[in-house]
Amino acid sequence: MMFTSINPTTEACIERVAAFDSARIEQALAAARGASVLWAETPLAERTRLLVSVAERLRTQKETLATLITTEMGKLRTEALAEIDKCAWVCDYYAEHAEGMLADELIDTDAARSLVAYQPFGVWLAIMPWNFPFWQVFRCAAPALAAGNPVLLKHASNVPGCALAIERLFREAGAPDGLFQTLLIAGNQAEALVSDARIRGVSLTGSEAAGRRVAAAAGASIKPSILELGGSDAFVVLADADVEQAATVAAKARFLNGGQSCIAAKRFILVPEIADTFVAAFKAAAEALIPGDPMQPETTLPPLARSDLRDQLHAQVQASLAKGARLVSGGAPLERLGWFYAATVLDQCAPGMPAYHEELFGPVAAIIRARDETDALRLANDSDFGLGGSVWSQDRARGEAFARRMQCGCAFVNDMVKSDPRLPFGGIKHSGYGRELGLLGIRGFCNAKTLCVQ
Repeated sequence: MMFTSINPTTEACIERVAAFDSARIEQALAAARGASVLWAETPLAERTRLLVSVAERLRTQKETLATLITTEMGKLRTEALAEIDKCAWVCDYYAEHAEGMLADELIDTDAARSLVAYQPFGVWLAIMPWNFPFWQVFRCAAPALAAGNPVLLKHASNVPGCALAIERLFREAGAPDGLFQTLLIAGNQAEALVSDARIRGVSLTGSEAAGRRVAAAAGASIKPSILELGGSDAFVVLADADVEQAATVAAKARFLNGGQSCIAAKRFILVPEIADTFVAAFKAAAEALIPGDPMQPETTLPPLARSDLRDQLHAQVQASLAKGARLVSGGAPLERLGWFYAATVLDQCAPGMPAYHEELFGPVAAIIRARDETDALRLANDSDFGLGGSVWSQDRARGEAFARRMQCGCAFVNDMVKSDPRLPFGGIKHSGYGRELGLLGIRGFCNAKTLCVQ
């Protein structure tokens, strides 16, 4: 079996990499198990020094790594550069704060001494997607490694170059043998690995279908799992919002990374007072996007990462139009080399349409018109997904009250949804469970052990 890396802009093959055979997989598992014992006993200061060293290499190699991201999955070069910076940030964040986060937590009881100690589980399997090929990995690896756990990475099959580059970074930074390894294996092989006794936990960012299979495998083996799955985030604009600002941020929130983001705003829920004004401004912003080579600074609309993703997105758009959605802008693949899709705005989206119920993983926005503010909250929560949400109001107290009632893992008032190393990140409902980043993120990779001494 071979993994093929294809440039989404030129459709040219970049490289083909051979998958691991069973002997290579066994070798990696054995090395990770050996590293597990060593790394758990390594002083925290040495573990965090590794993260600092990795962060330094991310920054010094940023130009090369960003080019790799852009050529392998099509991200705008400016966004790829920002992704590398964010990876360095999360390494620095845990290097600085891990000591306090992992310190024994003393609790006053009738014992002479009682506490909670945060100790590593062992080897974690990280199953990661292609859309943020560095950030998704580091969001998991930085806290897991700081907590004392080795990591085995099973990356998406269309970004083998990124997967191997990340492994190389850790090796150059001085990581012990077996501590961080990339496994070039198929998805079904990764699911089978969950049952291996040397794997002590699994973290997956990916589709709902993949999450169900991995969660079932982890449950059958009675192992912890962290799932960050799909999202169809609501972007709610209330009557007193600054509509011009909301529309400007809405375009960024929808079309960032070519719309290929779990936390991208996807369902734009509008009250009657501002709906037409918002749609006009949003349409203008969508039509101003410039498709082209993502390596060029003037380009603002990149291609989709794979041809099948473009085909699936177009099928969802066509089905929604057939059920009564109104096409405001776009609505078709672009007739040019590369897997480009026009920035698309669909109005009058309603129940029964793919644009209402399903995740649209690409540059397509679904406009949903609410009767009033109460109906807007109902529509925002009328989804199987619950990753993030955004609400816009010039009354911050009103916006916060609305955000508290949104059924999601993270809600933002007058801003787009985004991840931050300082804050826990994750979803509810079909968007998954568990948290990464922040205090909860590192403790999710730990056994919270109660100790009582008499």
